[in-house]
Amino acid sequence: MPSLKEIKNRIASVNSTRKITSAMKMVASSKLHHAQVMIENMLPYESMLEHILKTFIASDVDMRSLFTFNREVKHAGLIVFASNSSLCGGFNANVLKMMQKTVEEFEAQGVEVTIYPVGRKVAEKVHKLGYKSAGNFNHLADKPNFEDCQAIGHELRKMFMAAEIDHVDMIYHHFKSAGSQILTRKHLLPIDVEEAMNYDHSRDLESTVATAKSVEYQRNKDNNKEEYQYQHGKALNSNFIVEPDLETVLLALIPRYVNLMIYTALLDSNASEHAARMVAMQTATDNADELLRQLNLQYNKSRQQAITSELLDIVGGSVNN
Repeated sequence: MPSLKEIKNRIASVNSTRKITSAMKMVASSKLHHAQVMIENMLPYESMLEHILKTFIASDVDMRSLFTFNREVKHAGLIVFASNSSLCGGFNANVLKMMQKTVEEFEAQGVEVTIYPVGRKVAEKVHKLGYKSAGNFNHLADKPNFEDCQAIGHELRKMFMAAEIDHVDMIYHHFKSAGSQILTRKHLLPIDVEEAMNYDHSRDLESTVATAKSVEYQRNKDNNKEEYQYQHGKALNSNFIVEPDLETVLLALIPRYVNLMIYTALLDSNASEHAARMVAMQTATDNADELLRQLNLQYNKSRQQAITSELLDIVGGSVNN
């Protein structure tokens, strides 16, 4: 049985750890709020761009023939979003596991894979496994910005048009709420506009508390899809005029939409990282509280037992005298 001094030292150690996890939870909560604001600021642009594209879809334009290039897949690109740091639960482990599974699927089909690693954890894993990397994008994991996403999108489209790459996927966590992040593998190139725009738009950008109530809120939101469903755009009229011509306009819109898809995935991944870290630190703090309760109980029992033993010795000595 440990001595009182050992239990007291352990209580002090757990208390110190609890202060650290509690502080990290508060920092993650603050960063999550900023990440949610960035997503909220991006949504008007996303909504308007999708409305324009859906308007063209509603006008019965054959967009597949314009922007889908069906060819044999020999070279594939994979944009993988993770974090630069750890202590965020299974956030990075889940991404890396899906990345390995995806690469194995491509390699089984004889496809050469090039990975665009966003985040130090992905870059380290890619280097360790000997996968082909397209460069270093670790800075995006901490400081998301649209310009770098635009550069990645431009490079991928250029390689795709030059037949240097035939297929591109993205792996990231879709942020639904502070308590729910969905690991997603999303198709990027070749472009199928109808399929690309039918992804999950639902996000709870108000709450930064991962509680059972927030999870229940998101579940109810998902069950009422008619109420929360993203509305499709409709044609303005049956014969509206597009200048200079429809194909030119679409060729200008589609690259912007590809850039938006990459930027949206980056923002979702960034918010999901902070939410996962906040939940992990909250869990660690709760575990520390429970451990402190048990240690204090054990300390009090040991202290009471020591006092009782000393009293028995005193009483026994008095009787003998």
